[in-house]
Amino acid sequence: MASYRTFRPRAARVVTLTLAVVVLTLAGLLIAFMPGLNTGDRVGFALVALMIAAFCWRQGTVRARVDDNGVTVRNLVYTRRLEWAEIVSVRFGSGRPWVQLDLSDGDTLAVMGIQRADGQYAQAEARRLATLVAQHTETPRDD
Repeated sequence: MASYRTFRPRAARVVTLTLAVVVLTLAGLLIAFMPGLNTGDRVGFALVALMIAAFCWRQGTVRARVDDNGVTVRNLVYTRRLEWAEIVSVRFGSGRPWVQLDLSDGDTLAVMGIQRADGQYAQAEARRLATLVAQHTETPRDD
């Protein structure tokens, strides 16, 4: 179903994955062609480049997967599974860099898979997520 497709950012994904490739390429060139580097320096350059690329990769793979039972939110640091009943509301007000879920336990959860940098696409995706939450949390009395 189209409404169940995965939420992913567009701009951040392209930028971070491109940056990872650039960092790895430049580090490889530095390691290969910079004169005067000893083995420790080369290993250091490689480790720093790999850490930057890993961070970029993780940022580029943030998402929110939805199914009949709930949402799995993969953010930069952690992944969390939520049942539909745990989500009280979806917020994407001005100034927020990404969608925020208000949860039934009083906590909030950022959904980095929907980012303001994506403009109108992000607005539409926030509405789609809010619609899914409303559909799955609707009660006969709507309370």
